[in-house]
Amino acid sequence: MGTIKSSREIDTVFREARRSAHPIIILLATNTPQGRGQAGRVAFIAGKKLGNAVVRNRSKRVLREATRRCGGPWDGYDTLVIARPATRDASPEELDNALLAGLIQLGIAK
Repeated sequence: MGTIKSSREIDTVFREARRSAHPIIILLATNTPQGRGQAGRVAFIAGKKLGNAVVRNRSKRVLREATRRCGGPWDGYDTLVIARPATRDASPEELDNALLAGLIQLGIAK
């Protein structure tokens, strides 16, 4: 899975991206930069407001699995998937539905 690792690239996505909010997750997506190819990349973010490191790491793991189940990363898009407090208690089906709803709203999935 292609990931966005540089904080500079994450900041660029934050500035330029279209956004989709759901009670469980927040999605941000922008087109991949010219010259880098069309392979999509994704980053998973869990802020300190969610809890300690164990909670944040678990949230990122479940988001990573939901992204895999939904076909991510998506060609032509750099995507940020941001955990919210409800991510901790959401079932895999709820995560998949929230992710797909966000992707449809952003025009990535149909």
